Amino acid sequence: MGGQPKSKASSLSSAEAGGCGEEPTEETGSKPGSVGILALYGEEDVKMAHDSSSPSKTGRNSVGLPGLKLSGLASSPRELARQLSFTRREFLRRAAGVTLGGTLLGSGALARAGIPKKKRKVVVITFGGGARDQETFAPEGQENIPHLMRELIPQSTFFTQVVNRGILGHYVATASLATGVYETINNFSSLPPEHPTVFEYFRKDLKRPSSDAWVVAPSNGFNRIGESSHRSYGPGLGARVILPKHLLTAATSGAGADYEHLLRDNYETPFYTPELGGNEFALHQLEMLLKLSVDDFKKHARTLSSPDELSVYIARQLMRQLAPSLLWITMHDIDIAHAGAYSLYIDGIRRTDRLCADLWKTIQSEPEYAGNTTVFILPDFGRDSDDDSGGNGFQHHRTGDALSRTTWMMVLGAGVREGVVIDRALESTDLVPSIGSLLGFSPSLAQGKPLVELA
Repeated sequence: MGGQPKSKASSLSSAEAGGCGEEPTEETGSKPGSVGILALYGEEDVKMAHDSSSPSKTGRNSVGLPGLKLSGLASSPRELARQLSFTRREFLRRAAGVTLGGTLLGSGALARAGIPKKKRKVVVITFGGGARDQETFAPEGQENIPHLMRELIPQSTFFTQVVNRGILGHYVATASLATGVYETINNFSSLPPEHPTVFEYFRKDLKRPSSDAWVVAPSNGFNRIGESSHRSYGPGLGARVILPKHLLTAATSGAGADYEHLLRDNYETPFYTPELGGNEFALHQLEMLLKLSVDDFKKHARTLSSPDELSVYIARQLMRQLAPSLLWITMHDIDIAHAGAYSLYIDGIRRTDRLCADLWKTIQSEPEYAGNTTVFILPDFGRDSDDDSGGNGFQHHRTGDALSRTTWMMVLGAGVREGVVIDRALESTDLVPSIGSLLGFSPSLAQGKPLVELA
């Protein structure tokens, strides 16, 4: 890991620990009174009161969330996770007018609406790089996500407590989301997931062609995300992966000084950039599949300010030209936080917020998608608290604590009840089985469970 410190997830077992892309370590010494991450799933209530009139001197309480007054210290991961869930619910209720409880209309609603399974589509958008509540859902952070707050959340069912118990590196965490299993592959190796992906289940079970499942990946290091090494699935059954940065490199013949801001491969390890061949195939994708000339592609790229904008541009072309039924778009701009510049981190959040809204508008306007598409938006994981001495605050996600592991998910579109908040705990591995229940395939090796709200 090039000198990066070990994960400080001291309350986890060695099989569950990991942060900032590290393999699980054997250093699992426990702190007095710490509770394992499995304890996040308990039935005890956390007694809290929202009191914005009595903030601490720093504007934050012991877990870095402003405006909260606790009836006791939150000393366990379970309490911290439930606290995050509570505050997200309250912030949303007050700011976006959503209601507590209720359920999604579910796949039965899709059938009752007359949407046949072959017409149903799912788009997954990862709110990539992870962001903390204090820069998003907390009162002082809501200005950074105006589109989520005013446009998307009121149209969605919002899950406030999604826990990632795996390794906190972006490639391996995304692989875990895509397989429904907590993968343990090296975050910085060009390896496929070990377990079947959602794309393989989808294509094998439903006999779908390769053109019907696509991944728009943020960096060359994600080039193996589309299919696993599992011997019952694997090569030939996965999604087609498109790498916008690789396309742009091929289009500019690797000499694109005007495009350097779009070509940085990743932010965690700036010196790790996998070398990919196949420039001729990349240009074939551009011209034959996306119906873009090299000159038009380069001309449009000059108008873009970030890699995620390039990814969204490519995703729109895929929707218009091929209309895949299963489309996965991984955002990554927020992860510029690793550079240590808070302003760039905030810019990344605001841009991702805007791009999520842009994609939703595209889905609503494209005839192949409008009215029959369910959209999942979720982060791969969070970021460290300012108050944890083992981390670097917004800059990293290496502590493995509840704040970096407890995220959220919104679901909107076909079959979804609008303006509802669900507080119960679920895991990030529940995504794949939930997609399976919508599209009609069985992810038999996934560890997660279908969301009961989608049944």
